[in-house]
Amino acid sequence: MTDSAGANDIVLIRHLAAPVEEVWNAWVDPTIFRQWWGPAGFSCEFATIDLRPGGRFIWNMRAPEEMGGFDMYTAGVVDHVVPYERIEFTQGLSDRHGNPIDPTTLGMPDSFPTAIASELRFRRDGEGTELTAIERDWLDPAERERSETGLAQCIDKLEVLLATRGRGAAA
Repeated sequence: MTDSAGANDIVLIRHLAAPVEEVWNAWVDPTIFRQWWGPAGFSCEFATIDLRPGGRFIWNMRAPEEMGGFDMYTAGVVDHVVPYERIEFTQGLSDRHGNPIDPTTLGMPDSFPTAIASELRFRRDGEGTELTAIERDWLDPAERERSETGLAQCIDKLEVLLATRGRGAAA
């Protein structure tokens, strides 16, 4: 993937007060991932992650009961891995088995992407980690904003998890 970001890309940069190894493991270990993934109020009950080029992953987000308690699944393929530095992957909405689904069947607009090129970058930052999360080519500004808000809330939950493991909050 290119290092430059386009106008339609989501680029979130966070400084986490935890070593790169802990932040990395929170993304690649399904047991840890399930503890924090999902925007505010949502949970993750299911995650499989095969972290190798060509490997597949599937995870869900479960809505809170007051929103109907529905499950929404995301699946994709890992394109490139540099341990403790970078993960490049493509993701999209799926059924619970990882089969791609048309986003409009879930009420998403026609402009919602079926495949989102994504990247996670991990960089040592003193005793902590600079995490950069990128999602490319969101053409609909409203959907891009909604996805960026949800991703930011997921990372907020990751910060809380890392803090409960004996680390501080964001630097």
